[in-house]
Amino acid sequence: MAGPTPISALPNLGPAMEQAFARADIHSAEALRALGTDAAYARLLAHGHRAHFIAYYVIEMALQGRPWNDCKGEEKSALRLRFDRIKAAATPSPRADIDRFFDEIGLIDPDPRDPGRSEPD
Repeated sequence: MAGPTPISALPNLGPAMEQAFARADIHSAEALRALGTDAAYARLLAHGHRAHFIAYYVIEMALQGRPWNDCKGEEKSALRLRFDRIKAAATPSPRADIDRFFDEIGLIDPDPRDPGRSEPD
């Protein structure tokens, strides 16, 4: 019985991407396929990988067995929209830390429309 397929066995993905995936606890081509491009890329970002559109669509092309530079036109535009959503979800607002601090010390009024927030005593 054969073991798991290395990620670097997929087209377009070499040792550097294999190491990045390993840091994100994705250790085989089978695991990468099971996750799919979006979930795998989100996991990369959560583990410190710098967001880069080319890396994202290279993964998509690899999972389809296509050359990385085969992605063009409308397909590339659609992938860009997916990438932008993943990146936005993984990137905290630049104000997130200061807003959280202000909220903790009571400087931000509770939003009356948010039932999860309570009025200070």
